[in-house]
Amino acid sequence: MQKIVLVIGIIILGVMGWFLTQKPSPQNATQNQIVSLNALEFGKLLNQPDVFVLDVHIPEQTHLPNTDAFIPYNELTENLDQLPTDKNTPIAVYCRSGSMSQEASQTLAQLGYTNIYDLVGGINAYKESHVLVDLTPASQDLGTVIYGDVATTEFTLTNFTSTPLTITRLSTSCGCTKATAAKMNLEPYEATTITVTFDPAVHKDDTDLGTVTRTIYLDTDNPNFDHLTAEIRAVVVKK
Repeated sequence: MQKIVLVIGIIILGVMGWFLTQKPSPQNATQNQIVSLNALEFGKLLNQPDVFVLDVHIPEQTHLPNTDAFIPYNELTENLDQLPTDKNTPIAVYCRSGSMSQEASQTLAQLGYTNIYDLVGGINAYKESHVLVDLTPASQDLGTVIYGDVATTEFTLTNFTSTPLTITRLSTSCGCTKATAAKMNLEPYEATTITVTFDPAVHKDDTDLGTVTRTIYLDTDNPNFDHLTAEIRAVVVKK
């Protein structure tokens, strides 16, 4: 009898050991890497510079401010070059209602990403808790600009409100910098591109040599977001 009990015990221990050595299924592994966030929690991530913000909804929609990339939820594996190379990079994923981002989050986890944040309810939920008009990014670094060359960069103006928006004034802090809007009138939840050019030689002197910062001023007819600003930075050198 004791031998039988001993054999049974060995078998049980062997089976338990086999289960403990098995790797978790992809489904369980991905669940451990994905954090579901409500709109308020998700909104806090958007302003963190180390977070990669990804819109996966199709057809393409107006993106949340500070969105880094748009990749359809079912084409992530074909667009790995648009994703962060560091698999530990926090990725904030969203779509319109939450279903596509949920599937995309699973795919990202299976690709090896370890910090994935999924917006529950998508942009539809975000609209209920966030109203804003935003000019992003807050700053663009042009790097080194050769005196005599003209540098160009872009900002995005997003009307994330339920009412139309009109740009009433668009100007800059210096004649060396010019800003133009692709559209002056935006529908609710629409965005447009603000193109900025910087010509350090426009004054034909050394005024804009060295490290410079120039400001873009944008006014709107929304009384809650009537004055917006952004800036460009550059180091201007002569050949």
